[in-house]
Amino acid sequence: MKVTVFGIGYVGLVQAAVLSDVGHEVYCVDIDQNKIDNLKKGHIPIYEPGLEPLVKANHAAGRIHFTTDAKEGVEFGEVHFIAVGTPPDEDGSADLKYVLSVAKTIATYMTREAIIIDKSTVPVGTAEKVANAVKEVLAERQSDLAFHVVSNPEFLKEGAAVSDCMRPDRIVIGTDNDESVQEVMRELYEPFNRNHDRIIFMDTRSAELTKYAANCMLATKISFMNEMASLSEELGADIEMVRQGIGSDERIGYHFIYPGCGYGGSCFPKDVQALVKTAEQVGYDSQILKAVEAVNNNQKQKLFSYIQRHYGSDVKGKTFAIWGLSFKPKTDDMREASSRNLMEALWDAGANVQAFDPEAMEECQRIYGSRDDLALVGTKEAALKGANALVICTEWQNFKVPDFDLIQSEIADNVIFDGRNLYNPDRMEERGLAYYAIGRGKSIKSN
Repeated sequence: MKVTVFGIGYVGLVQAAVLSDVGHEVYCVDIDQNKIDNLKKGHIPIYEPGLEPLVKANHAAGRIHFTTDAKEGVEFGEVHFIAVGTPPDEDGSADLKYVLSVAKTIATYMTREAIIIDKSTVPVGTAEKVANAVKEVLAERQSDLAFHVVSNPEFLKEGAAVSDCMRPDRIVIGTDNDESVQEVMRELYEPFNRNHDRIIFMDTRSAELTKYAANCMLATKISFMNEMASLSEELGADIEMVRQGIGSDERIGYHFIYPGCGYGGSCFPKDVQALVKTAEQVGYDSQILKAVEAVNNNQKQKLFSYIQRHYGSDVKGKTFAIWGLSFKPKTDDMREASSRNLMEALWDAGANVQAFDPEAMEECQRIYGSRDDLALVGTKEAALKGANALVICTEWQNFKVPDFDLIQSEIADNVIFDGRNLYNPDRMEERGLAYYAIGRGKSIKSN
């Protein structure tokens, strides 16, 4: 099948690469000429495990193409994915200007019946807005070409997006119950639907809400556990023991009940805000979602509050080694990352930062530029040299079993602030390390 993908960001590029890998011919359209030129050279703009070899192999095989020519892309595709960004507007609602712009572009150049697929995360009712935008352009062209708008939300996890796309646990498709459209969508996703039927057909509004509901449910679990961690600190309980106790209940499970220093990334913060705004627009007060966001915002201040508790209010002139800058492992994405809240609080207090991340160093440099109070170093060990304390913001695999003798020999004040609960508090105490973690260790106030 001939497929066109508009918007070659995180979602669009992964979707395009995976579709091309199973044999579909895919045109990728983006307005960023530099990005398109780099992709043609095999330079991937994001870090995602498995994505680079997939793109290179299918580009070499002629199954995936990159262009800035929208007309060329529209004329090529039988189906058109809209995978552009929906950044939060000033009031927290999703900004649809890029989605609607692509819809109008498709309508401008389409010469045959088209299926337009909303892959971007969009508020409920967007499919109707896309349809209206297409109708307006076709009316201006005095064209009666038929088209169909489908809602097909993505459920990709950064760090596992390629495998999630190749082996989806569900494929949600919102349509107007047109059997011919359903058949095309089944054909498109047939390679990913062989073992058992993963496709769930529903109306477009339900499909759009499904995406937001899924992300908000996961964000709710995280904020709930972080609130329990804060309560553990007040009551003298160990949140890791609590986590094991509740996770063993199959109704709850162990997924997304790990406490930490707050969720970030491109999805959870934005989607919670957007669904809150959608609720407000129909006169509904979404109390749980507001609480989820409030807890997460507070949680991002936790590490700095531990630092203040340990040192008092004055950390001016001290140097903190930070391990982990990305919002989660296996990505270079620092959007809404807890490391940013911490570093900015430390800088405001007059402290210095020495930071290492396996993938996000260039992104950190892009965000913050050159600063006298920020040193980006090449290894986690180099970050320790001359530091007063170690702070862990991201649970990268190679941070889990460090050389504690080296840590103690390098950091001056024998203290670790762990935002991801990687270590055993008793073992840290035996070593003579002050260990602050989320809902355990010295963070428990009764200690």
